[in-house]
Amino acid sequence: MLNRVVLIGRLTRDPELRYTPNGTAVATFTLAVDRPFVNQQGEREADFINIVTWRKLAENCAEYLKKGSLTAVEGRLQIRNYENNEGRRVYVTEVVAENVRFLSGTKGRPEEESVEDPFVADSEEVDIDEDELPF
Repeated sequence: MLNRVVLIGRLTRDPELRYTPNGTAVATFTLAVDRPFVNQQGEREADFINIVTWRKLAENCAEYLKKGSLTAVEGRLQIRNYENNEGRRVYVTEVVAENVRFLSGTKGRPEEESVEDPFVADSEEVDIDEDELPF
């Protein structure tokens, strides 16, 4: 089986850091990821994806990331459910991050190597010879 997710986007708010009753750090944030096309009005839309990090990675994200930070996330998709106060089943889809890269400058940390937006030319067609494909 395979469950891998790789995303690059910007944080919509500062990460929220909490601790479980046994002291394990957990941070959550939302990543805005542009869609690879524009709508009928010529505007680019985005998906807002919930991210969860645990332990030291959670503490690092809370310390170094902030709203607007360009960030790469690698992890797995998780779907969980619970029953709310009204007795209805609620489903939550989120990415459990195993690796987070800080792609833009971060508070208190020197700016990492400049990374250009890899999706800048996403509306242009790329001509690739079939012999160059690895599959």
